[in-house]
Amino acid sequence: METLPTRLAIGALSQRTGSRVETIRYYEHVGLLPRPPRSPGGYRQYGREHLDRLAFIRRARALGFSLDEVRRLLRLADERRRPCAEALAVAAAHLTDVRAKIADLRRMERVLRETVARCEAGTGSECALIEALSSESGSATPIVAGKARAPAASPPARRAARPSGADAL
Repeated sequence: METLPTRLAIGALSQRTGSRVETIRYYEHVGLLPRPPRSPGGYRQYGREHLDRLAFIRRARALGFSLDEVRRLLRLADERRRPCAEALAVAAAHLTDVRAKIADLRRMERVLRETVARCEAGTGSECALIEALSSESGSATPIVAGKARAPAASPPARRAARPSGADAL
């Protein structure tokens, strides 16, 4: 195991983990990362437990777990006596969500592939992609929430992306 100074400043923790300072503060704010003790000068002083927990959070986020799912997994990790079945339930639900997203992406790929093929076949000055996106009767079928649907009179609603919290910071 790597030698770690007794306490790290937030900048050093940021460098060691590849997390932005703002993200670390956000995780503290939402309760994923415990607030560290402060130095007499008021600086945060992070220890090994913070480093390990932040690494756990980052790995879970990289796998696409939502902040609520990460919170649940952390609770399970903190209470080691709990049965693995609860963690399995979180992972199984996430796997179902990932599979649905993959199916959505495959449908989007098919629609885009068909539109690109029409664009490549076009010889006039009209663009099949622009027409499909602009017209109410465009031939591109929007993909929303896992289902292909016919274009509506108003612009189609976008599928809500999973909030990423401070990962986008």
